[in-house]
Amino acid sequence: MRYVRNPSTDVYYNMAFDAFCLEELAPDEPVFCLWQNAPSVIIGRNQNALGEVNMPYLEAHGIRLARRVTGGGAVYHDLGNLNYTITGRSADLQRDYPGYPTLIIDALRSLGVEAALSGRNDIRVRGRKVSGYAKRVWKDRLMVHGTLMYDVDLDALTQALSVPGSKLQAAGIGSVRSRVCNLRDVLPGIPDVRALAAALEDILSRHRADAEVPVTDAQRAAVQQRAQQLFASWDWVIGRSPQSAIVRKGRYACGTIEAHLTTAHGRIAALHFAGDFIGDRPAEALADALTGCPYERTAVLSTLHTLAVEETFDHLTPEELTTLLLL
Repeated sequence: MRYVRNPSTDVYYNMAFDAFCLEELAPDEPVFCLWQNAPSVIIGRNQNALGEVNMPYLEAHGIRLARRVTGGGAVYHDLGNLNYTITGRSADLQRDYPGYPTLIIDALRSLGVEAALSGRNDIRVRGRKVSGYAKRVWKDRLMVHGTLMYDVDLDALTQALSVPGSKLQAAGIGSVRSRVCNLRDVLPGIPDVRALAAALEDILSRHRADAEVPVTDAQRAAVQQRAQQLFASWDWVIGRSPQSAIVRKGRYACGTIEAHLTTAHGRIAALHFAGDFIGDRPAEALADALTGCPYERTAVLSTLHTLAVEETFDHLTPEELTTLLLL
């Protein structure tokens, strides 16, 4: 597999670089990139920023908050973590989506790690999570990106993602340690995260038989401009978080879905979906289509049957979404 290199550890630049790889750098065959972030928390595209992270802890420790273009939940990154991104054209999303993380699993196995897919978007070793990943579709292109915990600061991870009522706050650091695994503990032959990156790059590129994809200075400058204008902006990171009069929440196969609604004159006046759900398409189009719809079951269900519900929320039916909205 061909590869692209991104030496940046700036979270906003790296979010923009992922978008660049998806939208601008997608040859017919998949391309991978291995990269790192300085300490940061990255929330999913659809999440409420203030409800997912411990903002006082982030501010006190200089940890940046960012929002990515894919769904899923909040994650903590530091320089003990290695991230991967795989992008390419796809004529069959259902076939290629599980195939991309399988490339990472096969590479880990070649290093002697007993890695396996688990749940909707995890990679586990001996039952403990070492990676979470998410996806995004753009036109005929697919991106899968995720984390590989090599030597992550688990205390910082727990504190950064602990907010009142959260699963991490309830579980505590001891529970977190029992459910996750740093690859350092199962890769004694790999001395540090840079060595892991070098080993994975060698395996995934078939020992450099597949060439590096060049990125020009002009392209990197465009990525930097987008990073500052969009991914580092308050409007993107915080402003997308929903505020509304009605909140409905449910847990499904695709993840947690929160529906934030405002109604007026018996109709849906505003709707925003939040949560760690997984889907191929952004939820905004579905929410926009429901805006103005009478706030009653028959009208909502009828409208949802005309929309791509399962492409927005994996495996969710129009009936299930109607029940969530009108529960």
